[in-house]
Amino acid sequence: MYSNSKFSLAILGAGAWGRALANLAAANGHEVRLWSRHSSQTLEAVLKDVQIVLSAISMTGVRDVAYQVHSFPLSPETIFITATKGLDPQTTCTPSQIWQTIFPNHAVVVLSGPNLSKEIEQELPAATVVASNIPKAAEVVQLVFSSHRFRVYTNPDPLGVELGGTLKNVIAIAAGVCDGLQLGTNAKAALVTRGLTEIIRVGNDWGAKTETFYGLSGLGDLLATCNSPLSRNYQVGYQLAGGKTLTEILANLQGTAEGVNTCRVLIQRAKQQNIAVPITEQVYRLLQGDITARQALDELMLRDIKPEYNY
Repeated sequence: MYSNSKFSLAILGAGAWGRALANLAAANGHEVRLWSRHSSQTLEAVLKDVQIVLSAISMTGVRDVAYQVHSFPLSPETIFITATKGLDPQTTCTPSQIWQTIFPNHAVVVLSGPNLSKEIEQELPAATVVASNIPKAAEVVQLVFSSHRFRVYTNPDPLGVELGGTLKNVIAIAAGVCDGLQLGTNAKAALVTRGLTEIIRVGNDWGAKTETFYGLSGLGDLLATCNSPLSRNYQVGYQLAGGKTLTEILANLQGTAEGVNTCRVLIQRAKQQNIAVPITEQVYRLLQGDITARQALDELMLRDIKPEYNY
Protein backbone atom coordinates (compact mmCIF):
# COMPACT_ATOMS: atom_id res chain seq x y z
CA MET A 1 0.00 0.00 0.00
CA TYR A 2 2.71 2.49 0.97
CA SER A 3 4.12 2.40 -2.56
CA ASN A 4 0.92 3.89 -4.04
CA SER A 5 1.05 7.45 -5.32
CA LYS A 6 -2.70 8.06 -4.90
CA PHE A 7 -4.73 7.15 -1.84
CA SER A 8 -8.34 7.01 -0.73
CA LEU A 9 -9.08 9.02 2.43
CA ALA A 10 -12.03 9.15 4.78
CA ILE A 11 -12.08 12.50 6.55
CA LEU A 12 -14.21 12.44 9.68
CA GLY A 13 -15.47 15.89 10.62
CA ALA A 14 -16.86 18.36 8.10
CA GLY A 15 -16.06 21.54 10.01
CA ALA A 16 -13.74 24.22 8.60
CA TRP A 17 -10.57 22.25 9.46
CA GLY A 18 -11.86 18.95 8.06
CA ARG A 19 -12.97 20.65 4.83
CA ALA A 20 -9.64 22.48 4.49
CA LEU A 21 -7.71 19.21 4.79
CA ALA A 22 -10.12 17.47 2.40
CA ASN A 23 -9.52 20.18 -0.21
CA LEU A 24 -5.74 19.91 0.16
CA ALA A 25 -5.79 16.12 -0.39
CA ALA A 26 -8.29 16.35 -3.25
CA ALA A 27 -6.18 19.02 -4.98
CA ASN A 28 -3.32 16.48 -5.01
CA GLY A 29 -5.52 13.97 -6.83
CA HIS A 30 -6.44 11.71 -3.92
CA GLU A 31 -9.93 10.25 -3.49
CA VAL A 32 -11.55 12.02 -0.54
CA ARG A 33 -14.75 11.08 1.28
CA LEU A 34 -15.99 13.58 3.87
CA TRP A 35 -18.17 12.41 6.76
CA SER A 36 -19.92 14.10 9.66
CA ARG A 37 -22.77 13.11 11.98
CA HIS A 38 -25.11 14.90 9.57
CA SER A 39 -23.79 13.18 6.43
CA SER A 40 -26.18 11.51 4.05
CA GLN A 41 -23.63 8.69 3.71
CA THR A 42 -23.18 6.20 6.52
CA LEU A 43 -19.84 5.92 8.32
CA GLU A 44 -19.56 2.33 7.08
CA ALA A 45 -19.92 3.44 3.46
CA VAL A 46 -17.35 6.22 3.85
CA LEU A 47 -14.82 3.82 5.42
CA LYS A 48 -15.22 1.05 2.84
CA ASP A 49 -11.80 0.18 1.34
CA VAL A 50 -10.13 3.46 2.41
CA GLN A 51 -6.40 3.47 3.06
CA ILE A 52 -6.26 6.53 5.32
CA VAL A 53 -8.72 7.68 8.01
CA LEU A 54 -8.31 11.29 9.15
CA SER A 55 -10.12 12.51 12.26
CA ALA A 56 -10.84 16.25 12.42
CA ILE A 57 -13.76 16.02 14.84
CA SER A 58 -13.97 17.99 18.08
CA MET A 59 -12.49 16.43 21.22
CA THR A 60 -15.85 15.53 22.76
CA GLY A 61 -16.64 13.16 19.91
CA VAL A 62 -13.26 11.45 19.44
CA ARG A 63 -13.70 8.39 21.67
CA ASP A 64 -17.25 7.68 20.50
CA VAL A 65 -16.38 7.96 16.80
CA ALA A 66 -13.18 5.90 17.21
CA TYR A 67 -15.22 3.05 18.69
CA GLN A 68 -17.74 3.35 15.84
CA VAL A 69 -14.90 3.10 13.31
CA HIS A 70 -13.58 0.05 15.16
CA SER A 71 -16.86 -1.79 14.53
CA PHE A 72 -16.27 -1.81 10.76
CA PRO A 73 -13.72 -3.91 8.81
CA LEU A 74 -10.51 -2.06 7.90
CA SER A 75 -7.29 -3.19 6.27
CA PRO A 76 -4.48 -3.76 8.82
CA GLU A 77 -2.42 -1.28 6.75
CA THR A 78 -4.92 1.57 7.22
CA ILE A 79 -3.21 4.72 8.54
CA PHE A 80 -5.01 6.90 11.06
CA ILE A 81 -4.37 10.65 11.14
CA THR A 82 -5.57 12.78 14.02
CA ALA A 83 -5.94 16.53 13.50
CA THR A 84 -7.91 17.23 16.71
CA LYS A 85 -6.40 19.56 19.33
CA GLY A 86 -7.71 18.76 22.80
CA LEU A 87 -7.57 16.54 25.89
CA ASP A 88 -10.07 13.92 27.04
CA PRO A 89 -11.84 15.21 30.20
CA GLN A 90 -12.14 11.73 31.75
CA THR A 91 -8.61 10.41 31.20
CA THR A 92 -6.54 13.50 30.18
CA CYS A 93 -5.49 11.41 27.13
CA THR A 94 -4.60 13.10 23.85
CA PRO A 95 -6.58 12.20 20.69
CA SER A 96 -3.74 10.08 19.28
CA GLN A 97 -3.54 8.11 22.53
CA ILE A 98 -7.26 7.34 22.20
CA TRP A 99 -6.93 6.22 18.58
CA GLN A 100 -3.79 4.17 19.34
CA THR A 101 -5.47 2.43 22.28
CA ILE A 102 -8.45 1.42 20.15
CA PHE A 103 -6.28 0.55 17.12
CA PRO A 104 -3.05 -0.74 18.75
CA ASN A 105 -1.77 -2.43 15.57
CA HIS A 106 -2.27 0.52 13.23
CA ALA A 107 -0.03 3.46 12.41
CA VAL A 108 -1.32 6.68 13.98
CA VAL A 109 -0.04 10.04 12.66
CA VAL A 110 -0.53 13.42 14.36
CA LEU A 111 -1.04 16.45 12.08
CA SER A 112 -0.58 19.84 13.74
CA GLY A 113 0.82 23.27 12.98
CA PRO A 114 0.07 26.97 12.55
CA ASN A 115 -2.94 26.22 10.37
CA LEU A 116 -5.80 28.70 10.61
CA SER A 117 -8.37 26.97 8.41
CA LYS A 118 -9.79 30.18 6.93
CA GLU A 119 -6.36 31.14 5.55
CA ILE A 120 -5.89 27.64 4.11
CA GLU A 121 -9.32 27.90 2.45
CA GLN A 122 -8.10 31.16 0.87
CA GLU A 123 -5.11 29.20 -0.51
CA LEU A 124 -2.60 31.27 1.43
CA PRO A 125 0.76 29.53 2.06
CA ALA A 126 1.11 27.48 5.25
CA ALA A 127 3.22 24.72 6.80
CA THR A 128 2.42 21.87 9.15
CA VAL A 129 4.00 18.88 10.90
CA VAL A 130 3.07 15.19 10.68
CA ALA A 131 4.48 12.97 13.43
CA SER A 132 4.37 9.25 14.14
CA ASN A 133 6.27 6.48 15.86
CA ILE A 134 6.25 4.81 12.43
CA PRO A 135 8.34 7.07 10.14
CA LYS A 136 7.06 5.52 6.91
CA ALA A 137 3.45 6.35 7.85
CA ALA A 138 4.39 9.99 8.49
CA GLU A 139 6.13 10.10 5.10
CA VAL A 140 2.98 8.80 3.38
CA VAL A 141 0.88 11.51 5.03
CA GLN A 142 3.52 14.09 4.09
CA LEU A 143 3.14 13.10 0.42
CA VAL A 144 -0.66 13.16 0.57
CA PHE A 145 -0.88 16.79 1.75
CA SER A 146 2.31 18.48 0.47
CA SER A 147 1.87 21.10 -2.22
CA HIS A 148 3.24 24.45 -3.39
CA ARG A 149 0.94 26.18 -0.86
CA PHE A 150 1.08 23.67 2.01
CA ARG A 151 4.53 22.57 3.18
CA VAL A 152 4.56 19.43 5.36
CA TYR A 153 7.43 18.40 7.66
CA THR A 154 7.82 15.03 9.41
CA ASN A 155 8.70 14.63 13.10
CA PRO A 156 9.41 11.55 15.28
CA ASP A 157 7.75 13.00 18.43
CA PRO A 158 3.96 12.61 17.98
CA LEU A 159 3.19 13.40 21.61
CA GLY A 160 5.15 16.67 21.52
CA VAL A 161 3.59 17.72 18.21
CA GLU A 162 0.13 16.98 19.58
CA LEU A 163 0.67 18.71 22.92
CA GLY A 164 2.08 21.82 21.23
CA GLY A 165 -1.10 22.21 19.22
CA THR A 166 -3.31 21.44 22.19
CA LEU A 167 -1.75 23.40 25.05
CA LYS A 168 -1.19 26.56 23.02
CA ASN A 169 -4.98 27.08 22.92
CA VAL A 170 -4.96 27.98 26.63
CA ILE A 171 -2.23 30.58 26.07
CA ALA A 172 -4.22 31.92 23.09
CA ILE A 173 -7.13 32.68 25.42
CA ALA A 174 -4.71 34.64 27.63
CA ALA A 175 -3.35 36.44 24.52
CA GLY A 176 -6.87 37.45 23.56
CA VAL A 177 -7.34 38.88 27.05
CA CYS A 178 -4.06 40.78 26.69
CA ASP A 179 -5.20 42.41 23.46
CA GLY A 180 -8.72 42.95 24.74
CA LEU A 181 -7.33 44.94 27.67
CA GLN A 182 -5.00 46.83 25.27
CA LEU A 183 -1.94 45.98 27.35
CA GLY A 184 0.54 46.56 24.53
CA THR A 185 3.29 44.72 22.68
CA ASN A 186 5.66 44.30 25.64
CA ALA A 187 3.03 42.52 27.71
CA LYS A 188 1.99 40.30 24.79
CA ALA A 189 5.60 39.29 24.06
CA ALA A 190 6.17 38.43 27.73
CA LEU A 191 2.93 36.46 27.93
CA VAL A 192 3.60 34.37 24.82
CA THR A 193 7.21 33.68 25.84
CA ARG A 194 6.30 32.63 29.38
CA GLY A 195 3.38 30.68 27.91
CA LEU A 196 5.82 28.66 25.80
CA THR A 197 7.89 27.96 28.94
CA GLU A 198 4.74 26.66 30.62
CA ILE A 199 3.86 24.47 27.62
CA ILE A 200 7.37 22.96 27.61
CA ARG A 201 7.21 22.30 31.35
CA VAL A 202 3.95 20.37 30.94
CA GLY A 203 5.15 18.63 27.77
CA ASN A 204 8.40 17.44 29.38
CA ASP A 205 6.45 15.99 32.30
CA TRP A 206 4.28 14.13 29.78
CA GLY A 207 7.36 12.72 28.04
CA ALA A 208 7.58 15.01 25.00
CA LYS A 209 10.88 16.40 23.66
CA THR A 210 11.77 20.05 24.36
CA GLU A 211 12.97 20.75 20.82
CA THR A 212 9.57 19.82 19.37
CA PHE A 213 8.01 22.83 21.11
CA TYR A 214 10.40 25.21 19.35
CA GLY A 215 9.12 23.95 15.99
CA LEU A 216 6.06 24.64 13.86
CA SER A 217 3.65 22.64 16.00
CA GLY A 218 4.78 24.42 19.16
CA LEU A 219 6.11 27.95 18.81
CA GLY A 220 4.74 28.26 15.27
CA ASP A 221 1.18 27.36 16.25
CA LEU A 222 1.47 29.46 19.41
CA LEU A 223 2.41 32.58 17.41
CA ALA A 224 -0.38 32.06 14.88
CA THR A 225 -3.10 31.45 17.45
CA CYS A 226 -2.04 34.18 19.86
CA ASN A 227 -1.94 36.85 17.16
CA SER A 228 -4.99 36.20 15.00
CA PRO A 229 -8.62 37.19 15.50
CA LEU A 230 -9.37 34.16 13.30
CA SER A 231 -8.48 31.96 16.30
CA ARG A 232 -11.58 30.97 18.27
CA ASN A 233 -9.55 30.65 21.47
CA TYR A 234 -8.12 34.15 21.01
CA GLN A 235 -11.68 35.40 20.49
CA VAL A 236 -12.80 33.84 23.78
CA GLY A 237 -10.11 35.76 25.68
CA TYR A 238 -10.65 38.99 23.75
CA GLN A 239 -14.40 38.97 24.42
CA LEU A 240 -13.97 38.02 28.09
CA ALA A 241 -11.73 41.08 28.45
CA GLY A 242 -14.56 43.11 26.92
CA GLY A 243 -16.94 42.02 29.67
CA LYS A 244 -18.91 39.27 27.93
CA THR A 245 -19.69 36.05 29.80
CA LEU A 246 -18.22 32.73 28.69
CA THR A 247 -21.72 31.33 28.08
CA GLU A 248 -22.57 34.27 25.85
CA ILE A 249 -19.29 34.01 23.91
CA LEU A 250 -19.53 30.25 23.29
CA ALA A 251 -23.17 30.53 22.19
CA ASN A 252 -22.18 32.91 19.39
CA LEU A 253 -18.86 31.30 18.43
CA GLN A 254 -18.65 29.51 15.09
CA GLY A 255 -17.04 26.17 15.88
CA THR A 256 -15.38 24.88 19.06
CA ALA A 257 -12.84 26.73 21.21
CA GLU A 258 -10.94 23.64 22.40
CA GLY A 259 -8.86 25.73 24.82
CA VAL A 260 -11.80 26.07 27.22
CA ASN A 261 -12.01 22.32 27.85
CA THR A 262 -8.22 21.88 27.57
CA CYS A 263 -7.69 24.44 30.33
CA ARG A 264 -9.90 22.49 32.75
CA VAL A 265 -8.22 19.18 31.96
CA LEU A 266 -4.75 20.72 32.16
CA ILE A 267 -5.42 22.15 35.62
CA GLN A 268 -6.51 18.68 36.73
CA ARG A 269 -3.32 17.08 35.39
CA ALA A 270 -1.04 19.86 36.70
CA LYS A 271 -2.40 19.34 40.22
CA GLN A 272 -1.90 15.57 39.98
CA GLN A 273 1.67 15.97 38.72
CA ASN A 274 2.53 19.08 40.79
CA ILE A 275 3.45 21.16 37.71
CA ALA A 276 3.57 24.95 37.97
CA VAL A 277 1.15 26.47 35.40
CA PRO A 278 0.56 30.07 36.55
CA ILE A 279 -0.89 31.36 33.26
CA THR A 280 -3.19 28.36 32.91
CA GLU A 281 -4.35 28.84 36.51
CA GLN A 282 -5.42 32.44 35.86
CA VAL A 283 -7.12 31.50 32.58
CA TYR A 284 -8.99 28.76 34.46
CA ARG A 285 -10.15 31.15 37.18
CA LEU A 286 -11.25 33.63 34.52
CA LEU A 287 -13.20 30.96 32.62
CA GLN A 288 -14.84 29.86 35.88
CA GLY A 289 -15.94 33.45 36.52
CA ASP A 290 -13.97 33.60 39.78
CA ILE A 291 -11.95 36.69 38.74
CA THR A 292 -12.03 39.44 36.12
CA ALA A 293 -9.51 39.73 33.30
CA ARG A 294 -7.82 42.64 35.09
CA GLN A 295 -7.54 40.65 38.33
CA ALA A 296 -5.97 37.75 36.41
CA LEU A 297 -3.32 40.13 35.08
CA ASP A 298 -2.59 41.50 38.55
CA GLU A 299 -2.16 37.96 39.91
CA LEU A 300 0.47 37.19 37.23
CA MET A 301 2.35 40.47 37.66
CA LEU A 302 2.50 40.21 41.45
CA ARG A 303 3.90 36.66 41.63
CA ASP A 304 7.12 36.18 43.60
CA ILE A 305 10.20 37.34 41.68
CA LYS A 306 12.42 34.53 40.43
CA PRO A 307 15.14 33.61 37.88
CA GLU A 308 13.99 33.19 34.28
CA TYR A 309 15.35 29.63 34.17
CA ASN A 310 16.21 27.07 36.82
CA TYR A 311 19.79 26.18 35.88
